[in-house]
Amino acid sequence: MALEKITQIAGRGVHVPGNDIDTDRIIPARFMKCVTFDGLGEFLFYDVRKNSDGTDKPHPLNDPRFKGATILLTGANFGCGSSREHAPQAIQKYGIRAIIAENFAEIFFGNCTTLGIPCATASREDIARIAAAVEANPATEVVIDVARQEVRFGGRTVKADFRETARDALVNGRWDAIGELLDGLPAAKAMTVKLPYLAA
Repeated sequence: MALEKITQIAGRGVHVPGNDIDTDRIIPARFMKCVTFDGLGEFLFYDVRKNSDGTDKPHPLNDPRFKGATILLTGANFGCGSSREHAPQAIQKYGIRAIIAENFAEIFFGNCTTLGIPCATASREDIARIAAAVEANPATEVVIDVARQEVRFGGRTVKADFRETARDALVNGRWDAIGELLDGLPAAKAMTVKLPYLAA
């Protein structure tokens, strides 16, 4: 099973402003009582998106202008707090394919990478420029170019940084460690027949 080589992600953006947005805000703990991650997307940012009766609060993800957006713009230290894998899973299941932030919490970043979600870091000023373009025209295409380490939008280009190990894994289709193990299974089986202590 060859993994997709993720060299760039293109889509419409949505800006969820704020620093230190932790994993409990991304997916509240009460929604983590699940056997699989399927369905977690509907609970993304639930407590800041929904009232107690389930009706919508004002929130960028509830704004019809940004319906279907696949690139999340946000602030510093995104994904801090607990290491729950449910947070990036909820983001992915909602339909977000890439994130641009000032920086990311370490474990959250790693969990996103193993799901094939590029996490680009950009300056606060550049994120504000992208957010302003998206706010002015929600149809603006935002392109996160992992290979070239840049973000393109509305005829402009800004620098984006990717940790080199993550960038290498994404652009070369090596971002899922379990997938790599499964890909190596035939070679492992072939080797076992050559080992005298396993051939008996």
